[in-house]
Amino acid sequence: MAGKGLGLAVLLLLAARGAGEPRGCEAVRKVFQLRQLGPLRGLPHSPRAGVDLQVCTSKNPTCCNKKMEERYQTAAKQDIQQVLQTSSATLKFLISRNAAAFQETFETVIRLAENYTSTLFCNAYRNMAAEAATRIQEFFTDVGLFIFGTDISTEEFVNRFFDNLFPVVYNHIINPGQTDVSLEYAECLRMARRDIRPFGNIPKKVIGQMGRSLLPSRTFLQALNLGIEVINTTDHLHFSKDCSRALLRMQYCPHCQGLTLSKPCMGYCLNVIRGCLAYMAEVDLHWQAYIQSLEELSSAMRGTYDIEHVLLNFHSVVNDALIQARVHGPELSEQVNKVCGPPVRKTAQSPSCSFDQNKDNEGLKMFSRDSEETLANRRKEFISHLRLYRAFYGGLADQLCGNELAAADGLPCWNGEDVVRSYTLRVVGSGIKAQFGNPEVKVKGTDPVINQIIDKLKHIIQLLQSKSFPKYYNWDLRQTGSGGSVGEEISGDCDDEDGCGGSGIGEVKRVMKITDFYFRCIKNVYSCITW
Repeated sequence: MAGKGLGLAVLLLLAARGAGEPRGCEAVRKVFQLRQLGPLRGLPHSPRAGVDLQVCTSKNPTCCNKKMEERYQTAAKQDIQQVLQTSSATLKFLISRNAAAFQETFETVIRLAENYTSTLFCNAYRNMAAEAATRIQEFFTDVGLFIFGTDISTEEFVNRFFDNLFPVVYNHIINPGQTDVSLEYAECLRMARRDIRPFGNIPKKVIGQMGRSLLPSRTFLQALNLGIEVINTTDHLHFSKDCSRALLRMQYCPHCQGLTLSKPCMGYCLNVIRGCLAYMAEVDLHWQAYIQSLEELSSAMRGTYDIEHVLLNFHSVVNDALIQARVHGPELSEQVNKVCGPPVRKTAQSPSCSFDQNKDNEGLKMFSRDSEETLANRRKEFISHLRLYRAFYGGLADQLCGNELAAADGLPCWNGEDVVRSYTLRVVGSGIKAQFGNPEVKVKGTDPVINQIIDKLKHIIQLLQSKSFPKYYNWDLRQTGSGGSVGEEISGDCDDEDGCGGSGIGEVKRVMKITDFYFRCIKNVYSCITW
């Protein structure tokens, strides 16, 4: 113990001697060169009067001149920028990696759903598959555009799909003929579909399902991209003149006195960094609300709110619509005759199915995975990691000083003027209001860039908490299907239009585990359209 105390006293003595007047400037010049702060020409070889210095002033001779002070000023800002970017790198990677992964997964689900729907027509309605192919492709293109941010209406593209499908169904199921109906007659059928209602209530059900499943996924993806934007913005924060001077004084002014190895006292570091990051600390409450809202929405995206369930079950809903049109064919044919007249046909017959059912077989195998790797579980795992960063912005200054910048407890440290045993001035808290009376940095007004990013966070939080989205506490009710082997999830507001119940015309009555569904499709593509 006595040895440790003597060693500390020697360090303090040596530091104090160095702080009074450096014996030479060789060590300062060497560090300046190693850090590549600029050319050595013109730098002092021995201590001199620092009358030209503006920040690193001292009553004693100094190893700095105005040129060095300017270089140090630039380096101090670059250093803190680098430390900020390093501290947020893991968080940024977490969000950006998952944003890319979710987008890729959504694209894969859309592609598979399109293939399943095309397979339905090739296997069960082969004579109309070629004509339906374009309608199917357009529909899933619209699904992708909506999920990835295009301003289109789910109701509009769902209605357009069934409008365009009706002439094909009429020509091959309701009133089949040797040749196709004319373009003019097909247009009449398209225009009349919503009045004739050949598919019953199914288009309305699909509109509801698409809205409930696609909008949360779209918003979830938008929220992740905004998270990346928030981090990019705070990583490149503009520092005020007073903050820049304080950073220079804390990090490089000791060099001018020959103290190239000194580190700032913890309290001193906290005052400087909390002052410089005062605007950024205002993001804290909104960032916490952002993560909480993401977590709640993610927990609720199940059943008819789950994009996997809805899109990969779409082919079955289409099959139900076609069955309904076939069952009510004679009645529908009479209604069409009243609106459009008797069918007018072309001389040529449309080609049959040309869809290659096996072209994406490898993609199917790659996408199949065990129950631990479903989209819902991936979201859950992501949120569990993201939750660890809920207080990231509130504790950033403490993290930087504790891990990177400040001297360890008990060691001599720099207080802005000299090397001392401890910092004795008042240490302020985080945030703009707490900076009143900060002895190291003067904080005034607000930062318009930070205000803008806070406004964006508020907006996405409102979207994540939208009343049109499910609430996570509505998903506690589970019941076993009639066969006892398949789990069925039911929300508190589920009705027939959600697709949770049957209508007697082939509506989907069970919700299979998506992973089981994948494996069935791999073994037998046709099973994808018959369960």
